[in-house]
Amino acid sequence: MNQPRLATKNDMPRVLELIKELAVFEKEPDAVEVTVSDLQNDGFGDNPKFTCFVLEIDGVVEGIALVYSRYSTWKGEAIHLEDLIVSHKHRGKGLGSLLLDEVVKYANQKKVRRVCWEVLDWNTSAIDFYESKGANVMRDWDVVQLDEKGINNYVKNIKS
Repeated sequence: MNQPRLATKNDMPRVLELIKELAVFEKEPDAVEVTVSDLQNDGFGDNPKFTCFVLEIDGVVEGIALVYSRYSTWKGEAIHLEDLIVSHKHRGKGLGSLLLDEVVKYANQKKVRRVCWEVLDWNTSAIDFYESKGANVMRDWDVVQLDEKGINNYVKNIKS
């Protein structure tokens, strides 16, 4: 099996396919709005917004880990693991471990103080996997988001 490598612009069509596969798994098949062009522009311009690692089997990208920098007021610079995705047909073969290893090595090289990510509370296999790696799954925290519509509504209601 190959080792993870940094993604290239040319990998982004397959990366998007895996993102869509994850959305179906997470019961939100219509939620993906990002395009191949978005991924290429956002990940490979003058100021990349993310770093992506890919893992190939027989020349086909079958796993990805997409990360970006964030800042913790308690810890300082951190890495956020947005998604770790392994194609359905290759789960359980160690690809997830290889990709997570790569993310943690990357974080260590950058000397960040935290790697963080979310996991759905019903995804017990992922929770078990992360806990087996020593991750702390913080069940007493809730994810809070404003989507694009929420942002627009919020801004409309700000009193100037």
